[in-house]
Amino acid sequence: MKLIIGNKAYSSWSLRGWLACKQAGVSFEEVVVPLYDAEWDRRRQGDEFAPSSGKVPILWDGDAVVWDSLAIVEYLADKVGRDRFWPADDAARAMARSMAAEMHSSFQALRRKHPMNIRQIHPPARPDEDVMVDIARIMELWAQARARFGGSGDFLFGDFGAADIMFAPVVTRFVTYQLPVARFAAAYMEAILTHRWMQDWIAGAQEEEWVLERYEQAAGA
Repeated sequence: MKLIIGNKAYSSWSLRGWLACKQAGVSFEEVVVPLYDAEWDRRRQGDEFAPSSGKVPILWDGDAVVWDSLAIVEYLADKVGRDRFWPADDAARAMARSMAAEMHSSFQALRRKHPMNIRQIHPPARPDEDVMVDIARIMELWAQARARFGGSGDFLFGDFGAADIMFAPVVTRFVTYQLPVARFAAAYMEAILTHRWMQDWIAGAQEEEWVLERYEQAAGA
């Protein structure tokens, strides 16, 4: 397998695809492609990027190709066993899938106004109201998952899984911009950030030399 990803400092969707490969326990080659550098337009027109129209992450498994992070999660779950990614309990699995799908398609204000930048921590500032609506919904989802299905585990559904993969970049955004979160969320965020795979990703981001100014400014700056 070969997983093509963007900059670890900035690419939230790449983080999700990469965590999915780690969760699957498969051996894969990691190829980091700097986003928006001088070669970006030319590189994304190559054959390896053609199926995704130049978007990352993109996973090649022999002749099979999968793009889009949630599709990568599902492809790998089919390959190695769905219990690695999704809860066994029907009700928990239904909620986990719904949360992953909502994360995949929603929270546009948070994404647009607070892009991922793992290497930065900006001074706290009051978020815009549409961002506050997104944060409130995320807090609601996390609270429901933890209360109903978290049990004695540290993650949304007890063990680390697909829902955590989808929300991991959101945790980094909350830290980068010091966004207001519910008190209960601190323990979950700590569990995500101290997970060994997240620590590896963060270390990789710190070692990158590329800087994208569009992602270096605090919201409203």
